[in-house]
Amino acid sequence: MFNANADRAQPEWWLERQKDRLPGLIGVTPTEFGEGFAVGRLELRPELRAPNGFLHAATVIALADTLCGYGCVANLPDGASGFTTVEVKSNFLGTATEGTLVARATMVHSGRNTQVWDAPVVHEQTGKTIALFRCTQMVLWPR
Repeated sequence: MFNANADRAQPEWWLERQKDRLPGLIGVTPTEFGEGFAVGRLELRPELRAPNGFLHAATVIALADTLCGYGCVANLPDGASGFTTVEVKSNFLGTATEGTLVARATMVHSGRNTQVWDAPVVHEQTGKTIALFRCTQMVLWPR
């Protein structure tokens, strides 16, 4: 399934593809891909906060969901044409206003038609888990 030589498993390929798209606009930086995982980071800045001054929940979800999606593409079954997200869930355990968030998306289920991914989001400087994220991806096949 996983092809370490494929463009879709290279951080540089994703950095180019995400330009002018949400992951690029907020600053998601994919750093590593492998069989069943994707890793990335996000430098926090004031624009990523909600009006109340706390980190916006959508910022955390965007980081985690992006890495799960990139990991899904890098780990699609042979012959699949893509994926679409069918469910997301996040539990927020804390917040941060500065520093760096890191996430490691891990595939916990790989079926013919679905993949399930977990992506805990951690504040790099403190080691504190900010959120637990899970999503289900539907694998798409050519018609």
